[in-house]
Amino acid sequence: MRKHVFLRIVGDLSSSDNYFTQRVDAANKEGGTTALECLRRFCKRIIWLYEQEYLRVPTQDDLQKNLHVSEMRGFSGMIGSIDCMHWEWKNCPTAWEGQYTRGDKGTTMVILEAVASHDLWIWYAFFGCPETLNDINVLDRLPVFDDVEQGITPRVIFFVNQRPYDMAYYLDDGIYPSYPTFVKSI
Repeated sequence: MRKHVFLRIVGDLSSSDNYFTQRVDAANKEGGTTALECLRRFCKRIIWLYEQEYLRVPTQDDLQKNLHVSEMRGFSGMIGSIDCMHWEWKNCPTAWEGQYTRGDKGTTMVILEAVASHDLWIWYAFFGCPETLNDINVLDRLPVFDDVEQGITPRVIFFVNQRPYDMAYYLDDGIYPSYPTFVKSI
């Protein structure tokens, strides 16, 4: 997280409630239960402060804006970019190491899947898939595609090579172009 973003969050928290300053001091003096309670309340407060603007699915207006910007950039029908990131998990519990270790890497890793718009608004994130899953297997498990399976998708019409399409899509890096179900539409 960049420093200016962190400082904005701290400023928003401190201006909205002095509770956290008192609880952090208490957590430093007391046991883990107080620290966990402080973290729980911190997360609830973050959600309360930011859910209306940032922690939400895109509205129809957001999707139309994304579609317009994508069109201007030559990607008709694209509503966001989707990709997996692999992070090392240094303190993975021993009982879980088998799930979170891929043989060729030898370290425990966890996967974050995210969808971002052109302005870097991450409007979807799914964290915690085991490293033993490759990106395709992660994509097949994501709740972000539940709407597609239920037939609930933004209505768009765009043309590629004079062929009409009526479903928006996410742009991915295409590292598995021969796998037919890799491209998912929404």
